[in-house]
Amino acid sequence: MTTTVNDVSNKNVIQWCPGCGDFGVLMSIKQALAGLNLNPKDVVIASGIGCSGKMPHYVKTYGLESIHGRSLAAATGVQLANPRLTVIAVGGDGDGYGIGLNHFIQSVRRNVKITYLVHNNMVYGLTKGQTAPTALKGTKTSSTPHGSIEMPINPIALAIAATGTFVARGFAGNLPHLSNLIKAGIQHKGFALIDIFQPCVTYNHDQTFDFYRQRTYDLQAQNWDTANHMEAYKKAWEWGDKIPIGIFYKEERPTYSDELPQDKDLPVALQNIDNVDITPLLNKYY
Repeated sequence: MTTTVNDVSNKNVIQWCPGCGDFGVLMSIKQALAGLNLNPKDVVIASGIGCSGKMPHYVKTYGLESIHGRSLAAATGVQLANPRLTVIAVGGDGDGYGIGLNHFIQSVRRNVKITYLVHNNMVYGLTKGQTAPTALKGTKTSSTPHGSIEMPINPIALAIAATGTFVARGFAGNLPHLSNLIKAGIQHKGFALIDIFQPCVTYNHDQTFDFYRQRTYDLQAQNWDTANHMEAYKKAWEWGDKIPIGIFYKEERPTYSDELPQDKDLPVALQNIDNVDITPLLNKYY
């Protein structure tokens, strides 16, 4: 079977603002799945809440929309139950770096085999453009009319410090590059963070498509050494006229599932439970 973009597309009506950066992420996911020739029935996309939370509705794979900040918790459950599946988690900067921040840090350090795509637009796009955890200091939004007084979270530096094994950044306005990043993340044997500059055309008029087109450059085109942990951490703080995208850091180490003996031969989800009698357990609690 050869998987095409049409095979992972459906006819659901897309409910994003015209011109939203989410469209670029959606197409890049489809191109990555097709490029890797993955069977849609072997792929699960888990999301949280927000504009990005609708992603499972628009890709013809298995999917679930969890609650705010919990996409990684749901994705972890799926991955541990059946490590043979390709598990993709999708969230926004508020969803993943705000209410879901602890899940993010724990998933990174555990090295669960999940590809995590974070739509980073520096605002809460679904709820009228309030300031998000990644918003730059001084950003004026509906919730910070005089400018944000908080320092922004740096997800790349945070993931590297949390011992991440695949830390990358993409841009929704550069589909070939983003699609290749997602393919690399899926192929990585471990947790893969891909933070994505995803311009919100409705509420963020500062970090626009043109803003990123004029500033972003590809690390891999610079012969970047993805194995240098300390240099990757330093590079994570580069911001201004030049902003790096691509793979900052990558290493191989055992995944969380690799350390679980119950998953080594046959995933829990595929084990025969016909001979399992839970009556004593039910009687204990009912």
